[in-house]
Amino acid sequence: MGILLGLIRGRAIHRLFAGLILSFAASAAIAACAVDRVDLRGEFGTVRFRTELALTPEQQQRGLMFREEMARLSSMLFVFPRARERTFWMRNTLIPLDIIFLDDTGTITHIHDNAVPLDETVIPSDGPARAVLEINAGLAADLGLAEGDELRSPAMPQDGAAWACE
Repeated sequence: MGILLGLIRGRAIHRLFAGLILSFAASAAIAACAVDRVDLRGEFGTVRFRTELALTPEQQQRGLMFREEMARLSSMLFVFPRARERTFWMRNTLIPLDIIFLDDTGTITHIHDNAVPLDETVIPSDGPARAVLEINAGLAADLGLAEGDELRSPAMPQDGAAWACE
């Protein structure tokens, strides 16, 4: 009888550990994509940025204006309803930025390095862009980001995404 109870307890413990492992795996899959961060991958490897979303016209108009600093691996992701030629400028933006344009699939199509604070010169996407990621100036080059690299975010359309959330 003692051996039988030991086996039952052993199976119960096995089920408990299996459940914990499955729960952990599910949490890891959920953690792979979150609205407060974006992941980029390319030949350089992968990098994760904390991000703020700019989804409404009001949020997109304000962007990063009037901010005096941004943490090194922070960003702002602008997601638009459809891809089209986009233009940005640095009006009332106090920190230098790299502006990264992305297509419908989340693939980088153009990087504008070192946008100058307060400069009102128009910065074009050089083709249709569905989204724009702003990061601290110089990081795109430091990390080795390039056209063709891919972004993953639940804020981006997942159908046809080059790197979809799981």
